[in-house]
Amino acid sequence: MISTLRKPLAMALGVATLLAAEVATAVAQPAGSSPGQQLRRDTAAIHALGVSGVQARVIASDGRQSVATSGTADLDTGRPVPSDGHFRMASTSKALVATVVLQLEAEGELSLDDTVDQWLPGVVQGNGNDGSRITIRQLLQHTSGIHDDLPGYTTPEEYYQQRHDVYGSEQLVARAMAHAPDFPPGEGWAYSNTGYVLLDMIIQKATGQPAHQEIEDRILRPLGLDQTRWMGTSPTLPRPHAQAYQLFGPGSRVDVTDQIPVDYENLSWVTTTQDENDFFRALLAGRLLPARQMAEMKQTVPVSAEVQQLWPGGRYGLGLVERPLSCGGTYWSHEGGDGGYITLNGVTDDGRRSAVVSMSEARGDTPEHILAQENAASALIDHALCAGRPSTP
Repeated sequence: MISTLRKPLAMALGVATLLAAEVATAVAQPAGSSPGQQLRRDTAAIHALGVSGVQARVIASDGRQSVATSGTADLDTGRPVPSDGHFRMASTSKALVATVVLQLEAEGELSLDDTVDQWLPGVVQGNGNDGSRITIRQLLQHTSGIHDDLPGYTTPEEYYQQRHDVYGSEQLVARAMAHAPDFPPGEGWAYSNTGYVLLDMIIQKATGQPAHQEIEDRILRPLGLDQTRWMGTSPTLPRPHAQAYQLFGPGSRVDVTDQIPVDYENLSWVTTTQDENDFFRALLAGRLLPARQMAEMKQTVPVSAEVQQLWPGGRYGLGLVERPLSCGGTYWSHEGGDGGYITLNGVTDDGRRSAVVSMSEARGDTPEHILAQENAASALIDHALCAGRPSTP
């Protein structure tokens, strides 16, 4: 649930891993469930945590789909959650950015070992930051050491004050440069949205087009993903969609649908569960990258001990997360959480089975609630991808 705007998430990273195990156990898959029955149970379990609306879609290896919803799309009207509703893609768009970068490498336009300074001279400097020592690979993998300092809100008052603020890429990078690096390049792991701001800037320098246009031309249009759209500085979403809510504390549930994502260049994407499934299936099936670049994307490193509590056993590749399955093996994903919309996803290594669950409320009031939501959604993905396979002891 790594997010640019949900600063309360930082508190959750210190909660004991035991809580994650307890939540996963609470929604363990009953024996003999059909995939559709299990999906309905799992969406209901997420709603039971207090999440206002949930929609999920699973695509089996034979192409058959299971869809389930729970809760309401609007707490004022009680209208049902649309099964094809749009939601903000948030950090899941990092997989789109990484795919474009790797396509450019395959075309010989850039190298993963190029430094930031080769493309953006003088942009990463000051306070110990040195763009001549940071590579594109390290930006993709969150091993650059660049400190993350994007604006964000932690209270209803901050949300109303900041929701329509617009920042340019240079402003966001400058905020990070005001801090010393978290570690020397390549010597640690820390999630850095700023690294992906820099990648967007490099894509534009290499192609002459904004990154969102390259994503449209190289990924969305060829795959026919016409429900995935870059909204720029628009604070709205296409219809249909559920309203997005943020829980800041007791009695402080706020409709946060109306806002401009702080990194609008990178995070203004909206999508649907159908399109997100289709993207990850195409990516893992080898339809977007040559084999060598796909292998590079899957070269993973351990994440930090704190993030391990959100992604037990998780490892990070190039814009792609590898996580273990209870039935053995692993799956690939990149979740997103931004402005009330929290989405988890997963696809098997061969791209044949996939699942997406989108929640239209962020339980950001306590560490326990954040982890409970994260782990209930992770359990849904695990159940969906393990359907029909025995669990490992």
